[in-house]
Amino acid sequence: MTQSVGTSALPLLALRGVSRNFGSLRAVDGVDLDIMAGRISGLIGPNGAGKTTLFNLIAGTLAPSAGEIRFEGRRMNGLSPDRVFHQGLARTFQVPRPFAQMTVLENLMLAAERQAGERFWNNWIRPGLVREEERAVRERAFAVLEVCALADKAPNLAAELSGGQQKLLELARVLMIEPSLILLDEPAAGVNPALLETLVDRVQHLHRSGIAFLIIEHNMDLVMSVCDPVIVMMQGRVILSGSPDTVRTDPRVVDAYLGEVTT
Repeated sequence: MTQSVGTSALPLLALRGVSRNFGSLRAVDGVDLDIMAGRISGLIGPNGAGKTTLFNLIAGTLAPSAGEIRFEGRRMNGLSPDRVFHQGLARTFQVPRPFAQMTVLENLMLAAERQAGERFWNNWIRPGLVREEERAVRERAFAVLEVCALADKAPNLAAELSGGQQKLLELARVLMIEPSLILLDEPAAGVNPALLETLVDRVQHLHRSGIAFLIIEHNMDLVMSVCDPVIVMMQGRVILSGSPDTVRTDPRVVDAYLGEVTT
């Protein structure tokens, strides 16, 4: 079981009374949730429980109908996804979204923050600064690719990668901003066992370096072996948050979710 690293008494991410309505449907219903630094937290629940909607609320893709979201003590309500991302709260997607016709290395370099070359006049009046910064970004990108076991794919087009390698690329891209918290959306979906083992190993390595994770996942073996706490959602609400042992033996979870997926 994963051990916590560098935990603090204050939550890294705090949700209070967070709801989201779509017309008469309340997809997320008054969620209170604390995600602590130094943890790999898992989010489980049957299809339609509200997990992905909750991720979209945290990442800024959707605005809450009610409630408050705070990250590192800062109120996040109303921030656009790119501003949330650059606060150090990053997410990946169940279906990877790389720039398919750019190389793996270019995908990472594009994710780097506040590059001087983004202001076109700097390329004319401060070319030395632009070159030096680009060199530093390239070096960091190669270092991140090494961490994510993709260094040998740096010159390849992203479109040439397998599904599992594209998920590693998504992880590598968000690492370019040095996030405090990464939201992983179903990392095991569509990934062969060998690459999944690599992905899990990389997540655990990054966790030991101080990055926290919140993972949506249907693979119960992965969740129960890697995540602590495990958070359970049903019908838009969090019904339980606890250790893997607590969750796997809770009658509500066995009846409503774990029992369902093992039949």
